[in-house]
Amino acid sequence: MVRCDMSTGRYITLEGAEGCGKSTHAARLAEVLGAVLTRETGGTAVGQRIRAILHDTAVTDLAHRAEALLAAADRAQHIHQVVGPALTAGRHVVSDRSVYSTLAYQGYGRELPLDEVRHINAWAIADRWPDLALLLDAAPEVLERRMKGRQLDRFEQEGDAFHRRVRDGFRAMAAADPQRWVVIDAGQAFEVVAAAIRAAVRERLDI
Repeated sequence: MVRCDMSTGRYITLEGAEGCGKSTHAARLAEVLGAVLTRETGGTAVGQRIRAILHDTAVTDLAHRAEALLAAADRAQHIHQVVGPALTAGRHVVSDRSVYSTLAYQGYGRELPLDEVRHINAWAIADRWPDLALLLDAAPEVLERRMKGRQLDRFEQEGDAFHRRVRDGFRAMAAADPQRWVVIDAGQAFEVVAAAIRAAVRERLDI
Protein backbone atom coordinates (compact mmCIF):
# COMPACT_ATOMS: atom_id res chain seq x y z
CA MET A 1 0.00 0.00 0.00
CA VAL A 2 1.17 3.53 -0.81
CA ARG A 3 0.89 5.67 2.32
CA CYS A 4 0.33 9.36 1.68
CA ASP A 5 -0.27 12.59 3.53
CA MET A 6 -3.98 13.38 3.24
CA SER A 7 -3.03 16.90 2.13
CA THR A 8 -1.47 15.39 -0.99
CA GLY A 9 -3.79 14.78 -3.89
CA ARG A 10 -3.67 11.39 -5.60
CA TYR A 11 -4.25 10.72 -9.27
CA ILE A 12 -6.49 7.72 -10.04
CA THR A 13 -7.50 6.53 -13.48
CA LEU A 14 -10.11 4.01 -14.58
CA GLU A 15 -9.13 2.16 -17.73
CA GLY A 16 -10.58 -0.53 -19.94
CA ALA A 17 -12.05 -1.51 -23.26
CA GLU A 18 -15.27 -0.05 -24.68
CA GLY A 19 -18.28 -1.07 -22.63
CA CYS A 20 -16.40 -1.91 -19.41
CA GLY A 21 -18.33 0.64 -17.32
CA LYS A 22 -15.41 2.89 -16.40
CA SER A 23 -17.24 6.19 -16.99
CA THR A 24 -20.05 5.29 -14.60
CA HIS A 25 -17.66 3.94 -11.98
CA ALA A 26 -15.33 6.94 -12.30
CA ALA A 27 -18.23 9.23 -11.48
CA ARG A 28 -19.22 7.04 -8.52
CA LEU A 29 -15.67 6.92 -7.13
CA ALA A 30 -15.14 10.68 -7.52
CA GLU A 31 -18.35 11.32 -5.61
CA VAL A 32 -17.34 8.99 -2.78
CA LEU A 33 -13.87 10.53 -2.50
CA GLY A 34 -14.94 14.13 -3.04
CA ALA A 35 -12.43 14.14 -5.89
CA VAL A 36 -12.15 16.12 -9.10
CA LEU A 37 -13.82 14.08 -11.85
CA THR A 38 -12.36 14.45 -15.32
CA ARG A 39 -11.73 12.51 -18.50
CA GLU A 40 -9.35 11.97 -21.39
CA THR A 41 -9.84 12.86 -24.12
CA GLY A 42 -11.93 15.98 -23.67
CA GLY A 43 -11.25 17.07 -20.09
CA THR A 44 -10.45 20.65 -21.17
CA ALA A 45 -11.88 23.08 -23.72
CA VAL A 46 -8.93 22.35 -26.00
CA GLY A 47 -9.34 18.65 -25.34
CA GLN A 48 -13.00 18.76 -26.34
CA ARG A 49 -12.01 20.06 -29.77
CA ILE A 50 -9.37 17.35 -30.11
CA ARG A 51 -11.87 14.72 -28.98
CA ALA A 52 -14.33 15.87 -31.63
CA ILE A 53 -11.78 15.04 -34.31
CA LEU A 54 -10.66 11.74 -32.78
CA HIS A 55 -14.17 10.34 -32.28
CA ASP A 56 -15.86 11.71 -35.40
CA THR A 57 -16.97 8.87 -37.68
CA ALA A 58 -16.70 11.24 -40.64
CA VAL A 59 -12.93 11.38 -40.14
CA THR A 60 -11.81 8.43 -42.25
CA ASP A 61 -8.30 9.39 -43.36
CA LEU A 62 -6.54 10.29 -40.12
CA ALA A 63 -3.04 8.81 -40.06
CA HIS A 64 -2.31 6.62 -37.04
CA ARG A 65 0.68 8.79 -36.08
CA ALA A 66 -1.44 11.94 -36.36
CA GLU A 67 -4.05 10.28 -34.15
CA ALA A 68 -1.39 9.45 -31.57
CA LEU A 69 -0.05 13.01 -31.59
CA LEU A 70 -3.53 14.48 -31.16
CA ALA A 71 -4.12 12.18 -28.19
CA ALA A 72 -0.76 13.21 -26.69
CA ALA A 73 -1.69 16.89 -27.11
CA ASP A 74 -4.93 16.27 -25.22
CA ARG A 75 -3.01 14.61 -22.39
CA ALA A 76 -0.50 17.48 -22.21
CA GLN A 77 -3.25 20.09 -21.90
CA HIS A 78 -5.15 17.96 -19.39
CA ILE A 79 -2.18 17.56 -17.06
CA HIS A 80 -1.34 21.26 -17.36
CA GLN A 81 -4.84 22.62 -16.87
CA VAL A 82 -6.72 20.08 -14.72
CA VAL A 83 -4.71 17.29 -13.12
CA GLY A 84 -1.60 19.22 -12.05
CA PRO A 85 -3.39 22.16 -10.41
CA ALA A 86 -5.85 19.88 -8.60
CA LEU A 87 -3.09 17.69 -7.17
CA THR A 88 -1.06 20.74 -6.15
CA ALA A 89 -4.12 22.06 -4.31
CA GLY A 90 -4.37 18.77 -2.42
CA ARG A 91 -7.39 17.45 -4.33
CA HIS A 92 -7.68 13.85 -5.45
CA VAL A 93 -8.33 13.38 -9.17
CA VAL A 94 -10.38 10.56 -10.69
CA SER A 95 -10.02 10.35 -14.46
CA ASP A 96 -12.06 8.40 -16.99
CA ARG A 97 -9.02 7.23 -19.00
CA SER A 98 -5.49 8.62 -18.96
CA VAL A 99 -2.22 8.31 -20.85
CA TYR A 100 -2.54 4.53 -20.52
CA SER A 101 -5.40 4.59 -23.01
CA THR A 102 -3.06 6.12 -25.58
CA LEU A 103 -0.67 3.23 -25.06
CA ALA A 104 -3.55 0.76 -25.37
CA TYR A 105 -5.32 2.32 -28.36
CA GLN A 106 -2.56 3.90 -30.40
CA GLY A 107 0.24 1.60 -29.26
CA TYR A 108 -1.33 -1.85 -29.00
CA GLY A 109 -4.49 -1.16 -31.01
CA ARG A 110 -2.98 0.74 -33.93
CA GLU A 111 0.25 -1.25 -33.62
CA LEU A 112 2.46 1.84 -33.59
CA PRO A 113 5.93 1.37 -32.02
CA LEU A 114 5.10 1.13 -28.33
CA ASP A 115 8.39 2.62 -27.11
CA GLU A 116 7.88 5.67 -29.33
CA VAL A 117 4.29 6.19 -28.18
CA ARG A 118 5.38 5.88 -24.55
CA HIS A 119 8.30 8.31 -25.03
CA ILE A 120 6.15 10.96 -26.72
CA ASN A 121 3.48 10.72 -24.05
CA ALA A 122 5.92 10.70 -21.13
CA TRP A 123 7.16 14.04 -22.44
CA ALA A 124 3.61 15.30 -23.02
CA ILE A 125 2.54 14.59 -19.44
CA ALA A 126 5.88 15.66 -17.93
CA ASP A 127 6.16 12.13 -16.53
CA ARG A 128 3.10 12.63 -14.29
CA TRP A 129 1.68 9.12 -14.47
CA PRO A 130 -1.37 8.09 -12.43
CA ASP A 131 -0.72 6.88 -8.88
CA LEU A 132 -3.26 4.09 -9.35
CA ALA A 133 -4.72 2.55 -12.49
CA LEU A 134 -7.89 0.50 -12.11
CA LEU A 135 -8.47 -1.81 -15.07
CA LEU A 136 -12.11 -2.80 -15.46
CA ASP A 137 -11.84 -5.99 -17.44
CA ALA A 138 -14.66 -8.13 -18.79
CA ALA A 139 -14.99 -10.94 -21.30
CA PRO A 140 -15.42 -9.85 -24.95
CA GLU A 141 -18.97 -11.21 -25.11
CA VAL A 142 -19.93 -9.09 -22.08
CA LEU A 143 -18.43 -5.96 -23.65
CA GLU A 144 -20.13 -6.67 -26.97
CA ARG A 145 -23.50 -7.13 -25.31
CA ARG A 146 -23.17 -3.81 -23.48
CA MET A 147 -22.30 -1.97 -26.69
CA LYS A 148 -25.42 -3.12 -28.53
CA GLY A 149 -27.84 -0.31 -29.24
CA ARG A 150 -25.28 2.45 -28.79
CA GLN A 151 -24.52 5.02 -31.45
CA LEU A 152 -20.89 4.05 -31.99
CA ASP A 153 -18.08 6.57 -32.40
CA ARG A 154 -14.98 6.23 -34.57
CA PHE A 155 -13.07 4.00 -32.15
CA GLU A 156 -16.08 1.93 -31.16
CA GLN A 157 -16.70 1.12 -34.82
CA GLU A 158 -13.29 -0.54 -35.19
CA GLY A 159 -13.25 -4.29 -35.79
CA ASP A 160 -12.90 -7.14 -33.34
CA ALA A 161 -9.16 -7.52 -33.95
CA PHE A 162 -8.52 -3.90 -32.95
CA HIS A 163 -10.56 -4.18 -29.77
CA ARG A 164 -8.88 -7.48 -28.90
CA ARG A 165 -5.46 -5.83 -29.19
CA VAL A 166 -6.61 -2.94 -27.01
CA ARG A 167 -7.92 -5.26 -24.30
CA ASP A 168 -4.77 -7.39 -24.46
CA GLY A 169 -2.71 -4.20 -24.22
CA PHE A 170 -4.42 -3.10 -21.03
CA ARG A 171 -3.93 -6.54 -19.52
CA ALA A 172 -0.26 -6.58 -20.53
CA MET A 173 0.37 -3.19 -18.91
CA ALA A 174 -1.38 -4.28 -15.72
CA ALA A 175 0.65 -7.50 -15.55
CA ALA A 176 3.91 -5.60 -16.09
CA ASP A 177 3.30 -3.05 -13.31
CA PRO A 178 1.26 -4.70 -10.53
CA GLN A 179 2.30 -2.04 -7.99
CA ARG A 180 0.41 0.61 -9.94
CA TRP A 181 -2.43 -1.44 -11.47
CA VAL A 182 -5.38 -3.33 -10.01
CA VAL A 183 -7.50 -5.53 -12.30
CA ILE A 184 -11.18 -5.72 -11.42
CA ASP A 185 -13.72 -8.10 -12.91
CA ALA A 186 -16.15 -5.68 -14.58
CA GLY A 187 -18.53 -8.47 -15.56
CA GLN A 188 -19.97 -8.54 -12.05
CA ALA A 189 -22.97 -6.60 -10.72
CA PHE A 190 -22.51 -2.82 -10.46
CA GLU A 191 -22.40 -2.67 -6.66
CA VAL A 192 -19.89 -5.53 -6.51
CA VAL A 193 -17.59 -3.73 -8.94
CA ALA A 194 -18.01 -0.43 -7.08
CA ALA A 195 -17.10 -2.12 -3.79
CA ALA A 196 -14.01 -3.71 -5.36
CA ILE A 197 -12.92 -0.33 -6.73
CA ARG A 198 -13.36 1.35 -3.37
CA ALA A 199 -11.45 -1.44 -1.61
CA ALA A 200 -8.56 -1.16 -4.08
CA VAL A 201 -8.28 2.60 -3.57
CA ARG A 202 -8.36 2.19 0.19
CA GLU A 203 -5.76 -0.58 0.19
CA ARG A 204 -3.34 0.95 -2.32
CA LEU A 205 -3.58 4.66 -1.45
CA ASP A 206 -5.02 4.63 2.08
CA ILE A 207 -7.82 7.00 1.10
